Amino acid sequence: MLQANKIQSEIDHQPVALAQPSGAEALLYFLNFVRRQFAVILLATLLVGALGLIYVATTRPSFTAQAQLLIDARKVQVFQQPSIVGDTPIDTAQVESQVEILKSENVASAVIKNLHLTEDPEFVGSGGGLLGALFNLFSSEDDKKASSEFETFREAVRSFQDRLRIKRIGLSYVIEINFWSYNPEGAANIANAVADAYITDQLEAKYQATRRASAWLQDRIKELRDQVSAAERAVVDFKTQNNIVSTGGTGTDKRLLGEQQVAELTSQLVIARAASAEARARLDRINSLLQSETPTFSATVTDTLKSDIVSKLRTQYLEYAAREADWSARYGHDHLAVVNLRNQMRELRNSIFEELKRLGETYKSDYAIAKQREVGVQQELAQAVSQSQATDAKSVTLRELQSTAQTYKTIYDNFLQRYMEAVQQQSFPITEARVISSASRPLHKSHPKVLRYLALACLGGIALGFGVALLRDLSDRVFRSSEQVERLLQTECLALIPKVSTDMTSDRDASRAAAPAENGPKTIVKSLISFSLESLRSLALVSDLHGTIKSTKGKISTLASSISNQGAAPTSPSTASPTKASSARTIVPGGGPAWTVLDAPLARFTETIRSIKLANDLNGAVRSNRIVGFTSSLPNEGKSTVAFSLALLMAHAGARTIIVDCDLRNPSLTREFAPRAKLGLLDVIGGKASIEDVVWQEPSTKLTFLPVVSKFRIGHSSEVLSSAPLKEIIERLRKQYDYVVVDLPPLAPIVDVQAAAHLVESFVFVIEWGRTKIDVVEHALGHARGVCDNLLGVVLNKVDMNVFGRYTNQRESYYYNKHYARYGYTE
Repeated sequence: MLQANKIQSEIDHQPVALAQPSGAEALLYFLNFVRRQFAVILLATLLVGALGLIYVATTRPSFTAQAQLLIDARKVQVFQQPSIVGDTPIDTAQVESQVEILKSENVASAVIKNLHLTEDPEFVGSGGGLLGALFNLFSSEDDKKASSEFETFREAVRSFQDRLRIKRIGLSYVIEINFWSYNPEGAANIANAVADAYITDQLEAKYQATRRASAWLQDRIKELRDQVSAAERAVVDFKTQNNIVSTGGTGTDKRLLGEQQVAELTSQLVIARAASAEARARLDRINSLLQSETPTFSATVTDTLKSDIVSKLRTQYLEYAAREADWSARYGHDHLAVVNLRNQMRELRNSIFEELKRLGETYKSDYAIAKQREVGVQQELAQAVSQSQATDAKSVTLRELQSTAQTYKTIYDNFLQRYMEAVQQQSFPITEARVISSASRPLHKSHPKVLRYLALACLGGIALGFGVALLRDLSDRVFRSSEQVERLLQTECLALIPKVSTDMTSDRDASRAAAPAENGPKTIVKSLISFSLESLRSLALVSDLHGTIKSTKGKISTLASSISNQGAAPTSPSTASPTKASSARTIVPGGGPAWTVLDAPLARFTETIRSIKLANDLNGAVRSNRIVGFTSSLPNEGKSTVAFSLALLMAHAGARTIIVDCDLRNPSLTREFAPRAKLGLLDVIGGKASIEDVVWQEPSTKLTFLPVVSKFRIGHSSEVLSSAPLKEIIERLRKQYDYVVVDLPPLAPIVDVQAAAHLVESFVFVIEWGRTKIDVVEHALGHARGVCDNLLGVVLNKVDMNVFGRYTNQRESYYYNKHYARYGYTE
């Protein structure tokens, strides 16, 4: 039985979650990866290491001097008055600002001018090192003199800032000044000069800012004093002209007389409206009771009306109602006593209605009084509001005048205080920064650090090598191991066929070279003359196959009866008495890879072919696998060689075996083993020859070969392979032979294999190791349902065993075992 797990088509393919590899598997994969890409990693490491060594050897050594500054605000506070808002420490932003000031061009210009660095070739030249030497070599003296003084200074500033490094040490207030130079003494002098220039710049900046602020503040204070006086006089004059009187209080509690009156009337209006609403609610309630035809005298209604008379009448009414219900139950509904009670209840109800009417009139009068009071208060409020509005318009102007006066006074006080502070600071020109560590002459070079750069170069080379190796490994989308085949294609890998000493391509070239010796120039001329006839024959071949089935069926019947008679005495066609024609159709053993199964029966190549035969025989125990087809995804993957080797091995084991060349487009087996064949499979299908007239035989193993001869390209080869006559021929061969090996075309270029899928019982798919792309194989098998349904397994061909161990070491030990694999393999 063929394996159940077949490769699915691209449409049906479902992703399968991969198992997480263990630590040992991951380590094994990494070691194999290093073995595969060791040359790339080593080359990248050596290349980058060599570049690092060249850089270290050609770079001019430099020296770095270091000085340290402390930003100390407490030193300034000794000579200053305490701040109004308290002492505030220097924050991170201020320290970082000082770092940027040290990097500024102002400080750099001061140092360059003080130390005359524009005359130093280290700052205005090309610098040291290999590049500087090359630049000085090619630059002329005229070019050096052509630069102006401004350009020289700008070049010195740029070079100076490139060599200066300023940084803050951690979260402290200490700033570190680093300057590198090719001269150690010069580096220390420049670092100290930077610190001095920074302190001088801070002193000058503070003095100039204080002096300018003092002069400006003095003029501004005089203006503010006049503005405060004018604003206060404007407030007093406005109150006098508009008779504005305040009720007292200070700040937000200070209110005008009209505002207080409006507030009191507003409170009274709210109370009057509440009383009017309450009276109206009582009146509406009593009116709703009087208008109802069947009023209810519940306790809630009585409590709402708050009338003692109504409450007493209701109580009496309820007593009569209870008594009437009791007597009606005892004496009957029409009893005289019950009737009298009903009359009394009616009189009580009328009395309640009369009392309710009286209460309604009372409530109506109360509502009218409350409404009149509300209207009165509202009129007074409107009058007070109208009077207050006139005052409010003036009070707005008054508040503006007061606000202006207060603002001027506050500004005046602040400026007066700032002026006093500025006068004091001008007397004490000190800065927050001080030098805590002066730069000294460095004893060791800071650049380049040989060991560090070489180590970084080696690490960079290793990283680059691993990166390139990983890219090469990821882009290697080919089959390398049987596990890869089984995981990706979901089918069994039958064998890993190694390379052998003789390449099959050379044998094909030899066959092609031998063919002209037989044909000769005259044959070529004849071929040219008959080219038109052969072309017409190619066009009519398919129509002959379909149009002459009835005429051909008789010939095929004759062949069938002939083969059946031979089948009665089970012998190979080669066992018949040899004739002159059959002796001429003999396969001569050569030195190609296919003959390794005979030349080296203990070779690894032969063992892999035996594993294919064994897999076919084991599956044949459940299902007949006598017809085995060989195909591949692309040409030149070695499927024909593997097919012939399997057939040769089967025949050498004593089985009656025939191999049929069904590759109508590229009959490589025919060119290899029957180069002089004149008739072949197409002639048998067309009824122009019998099988006995076209088969070839290998004398030592009695292997029978059915070639295909075509002097022209067949455009409809798929029609030929799917025809009924070919199916009948294969069935007859199946009955006559133990094994029928069919060499089919590749899957990807043409559809011939799918057309011939019904002829084959099991397929062997050949993949060239390390060359055929995975995507090509998956696409080819995914669109060949007939091949997948009867797929016996996959064979990896042309395996380079020296490289194979780098991808998997599970088979490496026994592939190299001398007791079981002695022959048939060379580098």
